[in-house]
Amino acid sequence: MGDVKADELPELTFALPTIPASAGALVRARNDRLLILKPTYKGGWTIPGGIVEIGESPWDACRRETREECGIDVTTGRLKCVDFRRPRHDRPGGMRFLFDCGVFDDDVLDTVVLQPVEIAESRILPIDAALPLLSGPVRRRVRAAWKTKRVRYLEDGRTVQGVGP
Repeated sequence: MGDVKADELPELTFALPTIPASAGALVRARNDRLLILKPTYKGGWTIPGGIVEIGESPWDACRRETREECGIDVTTGRLKCVDFRRPRHDRPGGMRFLFDCGVFDDDVLDTVVLQPVEIAESRILPIDAALPLLSGPVRRRVRAAWKTKRVRYLEDGRTVQGVGP
């Protein structure tokens, strides 16, 4: 067996698995209130956030999406929840990162500027009033992250047996 030259090797091609990721922001107000947004492109309410773009970190995506959707610059955050969503026939699944971006004063939250193409309305509601308005997966992440001091790991929005907070 002689030496084989690199250009004589067959080209190997394979696809690495891709897992879509998104990042969301808990933008809190005093007295246990939460900023929620009403998207134009789907039903229900959500929190600021969106898809992690190629080359972007989840934290960078959280900050960019919050700035784009409601005009708020978040400069600090703490990872509060990671949720693995299994793919289904109608959605690709993926990883969802949720950051607590701190408590903002009302004078800052009064300056919210919505991105009208994506966001129809915003509200700042007590957490107990906000949670029922959020879509199921977002609601479960927000509920899991709201008071905890540790990062929570979820799968499809639910705690996983054997994985502690």
